[in-house]
Amino acid sequence: MAQVSEAAQPTTPTVLIVEDDEFTSQLLKFMLERERYVVHVISEGQAAKAYIESHDASTLVLMDVMLPYIDGYELLRLMRAKPGWQKTRIIMLSAKNQGSDIARALDAGADDYLVKPFKPEELFARLRRYSSSRG
Repeated sequence: MAQVSEAAQPTTPTVLIVEDDEFTSQLLKFMLERERYVVHVISEGQAAKAYIESHDASTLVLMDVMLPYIDGYELLRLMRAKPGWQKTRIIMLSAKNQGSDIARALDAGADDYLVKPFKPEELFARLRRYSSSRG
C-alpha cells in the first residue's frame, strides 16, 4: 500500500480574524466557514498578540486597524517580525479610508486593505487571488 507523505496532503486554510465588532467578526466567520476555512476569532489586541506568539501562522489574517489595547498596525509589525508568519497574507479591514491610513498599513506589511463597509464579493475575490498565489 502506497503511503502519502505529509507534505503531499492538502491542508485546510486557516483564517485569523482580529475584529472588535462582534457583528462583523461573526459575519466573516460564517462566510469563511461556508467556504471551508478553519476560522479563529479574536476581539482585541492583547489576545491577538498572545495568539501570534503561541500559535503557528495562519494562512490568512483579516484584521481591523482600530482595536482595544494593541492596534492593528502594532500586530502587523509583530506578525511580520515573527518567524513563520512572514508569508501570511494579511488584509486590513477598517472604516479609516484616508490614503495616509491605507499607505501606513501597506508600508507596515499588509498585503491588502479593505474599507468598511466592504462587499463580500470583493473580499472573496481577494481571498481567491491570495490562495492561488500562495507560496
